[in-house]
Amino acid sequence: MLRHGVNIVNAGQFRLGSILMSMLVVGAVMAADEDMRGFSDEGRRLANLITSQVRSELVKELERTGPIRAIVVCKYSVPEITSTLSRQSGMRVTRVALRPRNPALAEPDAWEQRVLLDFEKRVAKGERADMLEFAELVQEPAGKAMRYMKAIAMAQPCLHCHGPGAQIADGVRAQLAAEYPNDRAIEYQVGQIRGAISVKKTTKD
Repeated sequence: MLRHGVNIVNAGQFRLGSILMSMLVVGAVMAADEDMRGFSDEGRRLANLITSQVRSELVKELERTGPIRAIVVCKYSVPEITSTLSRQSGMRVTRVALRPRNPALAEPDAWEQRVLLDFEKRVAKGERADMLEFAELVQEPAGKAMRYMKAIAMAQPCLHCHGPGAQIADGVRAQLAAEYPNDRAIEYQVGQIRGAISVKKTTKD
């Protein structure tokens, strides 16, 4: 009986321990979910900020001098904006695309490529490109990272430099060839996915 009593006490302790462990696990999961929600909100804010700043500068330059000068603005302003936001936020903020204009700055990594391909499938099924976003906690060789992407939709003003090749002005094509000899960022239509804003934050295990 004593052995049985000891077994009953141990079983009770085990059940109590299991409950406490479950509570800790649930608490950790809820905290992780909250962290991801906060990160996604910040990623969305940064993506919207980049999009609005770039669009404002490009539209202003298109109206003032035309698309040739806008190419130069885009080449230098976009990296400057993303670099500034990266420093201010403490996260890596960049633009990526499956068909980048400048592969040195916009070539996606494996995770970004997978998300971009999924975005394109969703657009093909009828979803709006400018509404697409995705966030995920990823295990990477260097540790865990929270990652966020928001699609960039092709807008009408962007067709001056990214539209069908036959519709791009000769002067613009010449400038693109000079600035971007490896350019693949043409033949787009309005509403298609031009690329995405990618935000990455490393986490402590």
